[in-house]
Formats: sequence, C-alpha cells, structure tokens
Amino acid sequence: MRRLAHSNRYKKLAFLSSSSSSSSSSSSASTVAFSAISRMGSKFSPKPATASVPLFQPLPSPFSSSTNLCRAGKRLLPVLCSKPTSRNNSRSLYTNGHATLPIPKPVSADLAVGGGWKSDALRHQLAECGIEVDDLSPGQHSGLLCPKCQGGDSGEKSFSILINAEGARASWICHRAKCGWTGGTKHATSSTSRNPVQQGTRKKQTREITEESLQLEPLCSELVGYFKERDISRETLVRNRVMQKAYGNQIVIAFTYRRNGRLVSCKYRDIHKKFWQEKDTEKIFYGLDDIKGADDIIIVEGEMDKLAMEEAGFRNCVSVPDGAPPLVSSKDLPPESQDTKYQYLWNCKDYLKQASRIILATDGDPPGQALAEELARRLGRERCWRVKWPRKNEDSYCKDANEVLMYLGPQAVKDAIDDAELYPIKGLFLFRDFFDEIDSYYHQTQGYHFGVSTGWRSLDGLYSVLPGELTIVSGVPNSGKSEWIDALLCNLNKSADWKFALCSMENKVRDHARKLMEKYVRKPFFDAPYGESAERIDVMEYERGKQWLNDTFYLIRCEDDALPNIRWVLSLAKAAVLRYGVRGLVIDPYNELDHQRPPNMTETEYVSQMLTLVKRFAQHHSCHVWFVAHPRQLHNWIGGPPNMYDISGSAHFINKCDNGIIIHRNRNPEAGDIDQVQICVRKVRNKVVGTIGDAYLSYNRVCGGLEETREKTAFPNMEMIRWMKPNLFILVMSAKC
Repeated sequence: MRRLAHSNRYKKLAFLSSSSSSSSSSSSASTVAFSAISRMGSKFSPKPATASVPLFQPLPSPFSSSTNLCRAGKRLLPVLCSKPTSRNNSRSLYTNGHATLPIPKPVSADLAVGGGWKSDALRHQLAECGIEVDDLSPGQHSGLLCPKCQGGDSGEKSFSILINAEGARASWICHRAKCGWTGGTKHATSSTSRNPVQQGTRKKQTREITEESLQLEPLCSELVGYFKERDISRETLVRNRVMQKAYGNQIVIAFTYRRNGRLVSCKYRDIHKKFWQEKDTEKIFYGLDDIKGADDIIIVEGEMDKLAMEEAGFRNCVSVPDGAPPLVSSKDLPPESQDTKYQYLWNCKDYLKQASRIILATDGDPPGQALAEELARRLGRERCWRVKWPRKNEDSYCKDANEVLMYLGPQAVKDAIDDAELYPIKGLFLFRDFFDEIDSYYHQTQGYHFGVSTGWRSLDGLYSVLPGELTIVSGVPNSGKSEWIDALLCNLNKSADWKFALCSMENKVRDHARKLMEKYVRKPFFDAPYGESAERIDVMEYERGKQWLNDTFYLIRCEDDALPNIRWVLSLAKAAVLRYGVRGLVIDPYNELDHQRPPNMTETEYVSQMLTLVKRFAQHHSCHVWFVAHPRQLHNWIGGPPNMYDISGSAHFINKCDNGIIIHRNRNPEAGDIDQVQICVRKVRNKVVGTIGDAYLSYNRVCGGLEETREKTAFPNMEMIRWMKPNLFILVMSAKC
C-alpha cells in the first residue's frame, strides 16, 4: 500500500490577497489561494467578478416611451338591461334623501367596437398550447377532444374550455381521469406533465463560451503539484485541458467540457472540494471526445476519477457532470424532454448508442450505487457492467478510482476494471449465482436434500416431504384426507420439530384441536363409544396437549362471514413464516375459498394462476404446502380410488403440482378391512424424494392415528425393485432381526 503525504503548501496561500500583487493577471494567479465557495449548482453561487457576458439584461420599461403616457382610450358605451334584475325599483332607490340609479357594468371596448367575439390574441395563445377552438365566445365550451390525451383509446370528448367575459383569457380542464390536464393561457399546467407544445416553446437557450470570455488560464505550478499528490501527471492535465480561473480573491480549478474540441461548459472546484458550473451551458459528459467511436465506455462519478482512469491506461472514460443522487428514484423513467437531472445522457446519446459495453465505475458509497442504477435504467442493463473497488485496508474499501490510484497504484485500477461484473438484471441469473446452494446440496451439508420422513416406513419409499414443494391431496368424501394430513403433521413435528399454518375451513377449531390432541397423546378426548375401553386424556395430558397445540400450529381463519381468497391466505401464511418460522401450510379444502374471477377468465386459467401463486410462495419461503382438492362428481363409481384428473376444476391440479396423492379407504366389509387406508402416490416430480406407487396404513379409530400395517404394502414399479436388488441382503437380515 502506498503511503500518502498530505502537503500544506496551499495553506500558506490562504493568507495571501490577490490585491497585494501589481503584476499581470497570469502572475497574480499563481499567488492567490483557494477559499470556500458555495456548492455546485446552488442558486446562491457567486458570479465571477470579471464576467464579460452579463447573465441578465434589463427589460425596457413600458413607461419609457412618451407615447404610452397619454394614450387615447376608446369610449365605453353603457348597456342597460332589458329587464330589471332585482325586485326593487331600480329608478327610485333613495339614500339620505338622494335618489341613486344603478350603474350598469361596462362592456369591453374591444367587444363594443371590434365587431365580434373572436380574439386573434387569445387564439394565438391557445394555439401555442396546442388548443384549437373555432368558437371563442365567452362562456364554457364542453364536449371537446383533449389535445393532450386525444381522448385515450376510446376518443372520449371530455375537454372543456372556459372563456372569460372579456374574451381575453381562457382556462381549461380535461375531465378524463387518466389525463386531468388543466391550465390557462398564462400558466398551463398538467397533473402529470407539462404540455409538450408549451414546453417546446420554452426551451432553455445555451450560452456560447470561450476560454477568453471565461478568462481561463494555464495551471500554475502549485496546482500542478496538487494534482501530482493525487498521482495525476502534468501530461494528463494538459491533454484534458485542465485550467484555472481567478475567482474573486481565490484561484479555482477549471475542468473544461468540450465537444469536438469546442468549449461547451466549464466546471469549477476549489481546494475544499466544492463545485459549481457555468450557467446556461449544455450538459454533457466530461471527456466526451475520448469516447467517440469507442465500443467500451467507462463512466465515473467525478473529473478526478476520469483523470485517474487515464493514469491507469484507460482513455475511453467520461465523468458525469452533476454527481450522484442520494437514492434511486421510485418513479417510472420520465420522457427524454423531462429527464432534466440526466439530460447529459440524452445530449450525448449519439456517442453512447454505438457502445456494446458500458462499465459503470461510480463511487462505492450508497449515492454512487444509486447513480449506477439510474444510469443502467437509461442505458440498458443488458450492456452495463459494474465495478467493485478493492479494499483500502482491513477496515474499509476504496471509494473511487482516484482513491484506488493513490493508495494501491494504477495496476489496482486496471485490475478493478478488468474484473468488472455484469450488471445484475432482475430475474436473469447465472448458475454461478447459485453455486453455494448447489455445493451444499451436493455435499449434503444443510437442509433436507432427501426430504423429511413421513413417519411411516411403507410410505417413505414413495413419498417424503421436501420444503418448497406443493402436494395436492384428493380423494372421495369421508376417505380420510384431513385425518392423514393431521397424522403426517404430527409425525413431522415429532421427527423434525416443524411448525405449521392451518387454513382448515371445514373444521371447527375445537373439533380440530380434539383430533390433533388425540393423535399427539394417543388417547381419546372423551369417554365415548368411539374410544372403546381406552382411558380418556387426563388433566395433565390435556394441559400438555394444549401447550403443544399452541407451540406447533397457527390458525388462518376469517373473523367474519367473508370467504377468504388465495391471496389473503398466502399473505397470512407469509406472516406466519416470518414471525413463527412455520415450515408447512395446509389449505383444506379448495372449494371453501373464494374463487371470484374476471368474466373473461375461464376456471382452467384461474386454477393455473392460483397454483402458480401457491408454488411461488412455497419456493420463496421454503415451505411445503398441502392443498386439499375434492374430485368432481363421479358417475358409475364402483368404489375404487379416483384419478388425479378427476379433481374438480382443472387438470392443472396434477399438471402443476410437485406431488399428487389420493387417499382412499375401503367401504365394503366383504372386500377387506374397512380401517385400511390406501395412500396412492400418483405423481412425484423429484425422483430423489419418491416415486409412484401405493402404500397401506391402518386407521386407529380410538385416537385417529394411522399406523403401519403388514398385510399389504406395494412397490409396483421396476425402479424400486432395481433399488432393492443391491440391498437385498441388508433387507433380509433386517427382517430376520
């Protein structure tokens, strides 16, 4: 690291006065010093004491000519009303004994003598604002087409204009909600933007400046030494035409902004790093001529950084003229004519449009990163790259290119530019952006890479629970879908300590609490026939069960009679994930949600969009979602398990889910045990965590749990058999044990 020595040579100059020198202006310039000035662009910026071009010219007085002092006016003709406008007798109103007659309002001389209601002056003013009206008679004129919005797509005629009684002024409004343009002949404004016609007529005029008119001079030896301390050579200063200017009793650095070698603007800097610019000059990049015809362009935040880049070997670099904004704007990009803060981009667009790569080397602080984002928004993120500055020491990073040059040298600047990264585009990634996640997946260092066990060995070979997936559960009514899910949640809580959000609209809270507590304690809640001779949950077990319920489950329920929609459910589930750390969400069932949709949307399209929202929630929050959906009415049903395509609503239930499961229970005592529950795994997207097949469990009516059964377990596919062959010996020995 290079150690910098801060010189005090200029502090001695602060006590000198330019008035003490009697030599020429060039010699006196080398003996004066920098002093504090106002910030760049402030309206309180001091003006040069020797400005040769006045910024403001006095306007001639309207009373300067003698012809205006005694101008003959036209005679006003009184007009009497044809009918009295008051119930009082207008001819006999007395005040203190004296009769007074009402004085009628005079009519404008132009109207009385001019012969008509049309005014050429008013018509001209309206035309400047883009408004053309045939009838300019006083009063309100409605049902016109707005010249700004043209009535939108429907051509709505919602524009109204009001002409005052004298016919000299007009005001208008567009009643269309998306426009709302209002204004008058003197001050036309808009709710969204200024009238483009009026704005074009008020285009700001730019000044023509030269080095002579600004009284710029070559840099003195003290200023050359100042730049040398910042590792910027005299050759770089001369090539970039860096100059100085006597400003009152001080000398300031003058950065000359040029286009095709011609001086366009000038920016000044004092030793305290305070900036200001010449007013009424064109906004362009500093160093604009250096990027003419360049394929690669580097944009930095300050003139010193531009010079530092050249010291590192990069001449294809420009600096923004106005510094960085504090934050990224939350508004949409304004049109080119109204993008005043970044007008220099539009003024230099011919230089930028041919560049295939633009490297944004702005400062590393938050305003510098905000500037990079604003530039990328306008230049196109797809061709932008960004620079990350290296460490200055163990505690901090370098802020900008000049700081890297001073502390680490030109090679460090070159390395930072060579290592520039693609500017991130929202939604577009490289695989390397996920290498950390892929590495942990390969080495199995964290997470549930093979899913979480269901708690039933006969089912684990077919289905396991993986965070971030969607499982659709279906089955005919009263087949035990909700009971199976509740039992699965209890097993997951016991083995992995998962917590869950429950949106179960079919269950009363007390009934759902009873079912869950019975599975947890494995005793009946009541002394009732379904409990047979089993002992009821005692008080101690009941209190322990209540605490378990409160610590494990979080309920999503409507507090009124309104039906919840899927967005409402997912918003509360998100809150449960962030507040309580839940890992699973149950939505039971689909038909209890509010499914209002636009008239032009089919149910298939609605289901597709709804499931997309659910899947994005699951993936984003690493939360497994179980969604219960009933099958449609089955005709000619003979008692077998339904198909996933039988789900009411759409085939998207099976098309878009990660796992599809049918829960089926035998209802014919002659066909087998009516307590046997068949778990039909009909879809598994991820082969790592399962496969298609059937498993069988036994329903415990006493506590509502599901237990392993040895009577019937199916592994129907060859993939599972191929898995079993190399492990056959281990399986046989395990069975003997």
